[in-house]
Amino acid sequence: MALAFTVGASPGPAVAVGDVTTPVRGYRQDDHSGFSSGPSGAGICLGAAVALVGAAGRRSEARTACRAAAVKKKGVKVVHGKEIPWNLFSPKAPYKGEVVKNDVQPHTLTEQTGDANWETCHVTFNHGGKVPYIEGQSIGVIAPGPDKKGETPAKIRLYSIASSAVGDDESSKTVSLCVKRVVEVDGNYANRKVGEDKPDKAGTNFPENKVYRGVCSNHICDMSPGDEVLITGPTGAEMLLPEDPEANIIMLATGTGIAPMRSYLRLLFNDKAGAQQGLKAKVGSLLGKPAARKFKGLAWLFMGVPYSKSLLHDDEHKVYKEKFPDNFRYDYAVSREDKNEAGQKMYIQTKMAEYADELWELMQNEKTHVYMCGLKGMESGMAECFGPIAEKNGKVWAEFAKAMKKADRYHVEVY
Repeated sequence: MALAFTVGASPGPAVAVGDVTTPVRGYRQDDHSGFSSGPSGAGICLGAAVALVGAAGRRSEARTACRAAAVKKKGVKVVHGKEIPWNLFSPKAPYKGEVVKNDVQPHTLTEQTGDANWETCHVTFNHGGKVPYIEGQSIGVIAPGPDKKGETPAKIRLYSIASSAVGDDESSKTVSLCVKRVVEVDGNYANRKVGEDKPDKAGTNFPENKVYRGVCSNHICDMSPGDEVLITGPTGAEMLLPEDPEANIIMLATGTGIAPMRSYLRLLFNDKAGAQQGLKAKVGSLLGKPAARKFKGLAWLFMGVPYSKSLLHDDEHKVYKEKFPDNFRYDYAVSREDKNEAGQKMYIQTKMAEYADELWELMQNEKTHVYMCGLKGMESGMAECFGPIAEKNGKVWAEFAKAMKKADRYHVEVY
């Protein structure tokens, strides 16, 4: 699905595809006993000499072919037989992009909650088509620094891409990130002494406290259109979409772990690249119906946040649900506001437990994929939710999840 809907269908720059050289089997040299024996030894020797010259040539060609085959093509990686963009730009030679205004989402996505680190931003960079990527990948950003170790510039920080391959503007020249501003007050580590913390772009500051501000997250969240940004990548192959348009996609995201999920959903339900083509689609458009999509499966999102004011891209989810009720579902777990019937805080696994039987049955389908991005505790939450139902069905959850992983149906990116 990923390549069929992005690189192949998007109007953006194509990734170069070259020939793959097949290694040549080495020439055997272990049997020369007949070269000088018998009455026709001279003729055999002459023939052997010619054979040796030919063999030497073949060995040379073989070594050349093997070396050629061993050379990795710059800027691409082969995943499941498909080439995807890969590390086109490195920390030593990053791409110099530019921050641009995003007309789809505001800069600050969240509302003030009273927490120091309440803000999550949606920031878009223009890469001029030079940094192609596909849904589920990440890019690195280099902040000026200094970082915790005093290094300038700071070491790269990787961020999951929150836009589809064509970008929020569908020009294939932009990339968007969903970044939480890291701010810790009176913690174990500080890079602002009492009196040193200045207001950030959102106006938040803590002059009476010692403060730690994440170097790269604050660098990104304080950006304005026209600012330069140093980009590396793209990288990442764990979270790529399946190619089957009838696949089912269960998505679990905490906080900014929504980024890769948003990239999927933009492709599946918004972008022209994911729209069905042909006469039937045109007729539907003329009748005022939502554009038919290539995706025919079910995409089910579970998102966990501490406050309802922390929900990310909720406006987009509502639109997808209204337009494509048979193909998209979403459920939120707001841990500091909601509780289940037993009075427990509403975490993702708590919310999923309400649909445990339905989700378990869905996971038995070989076309179903699970994507998990965010806090590491989500993995244990899955075991908590599905361990009992797996046991009831004569299975062990850990083994079942491992089998899904082996079949490339269980994708995890947690921290």
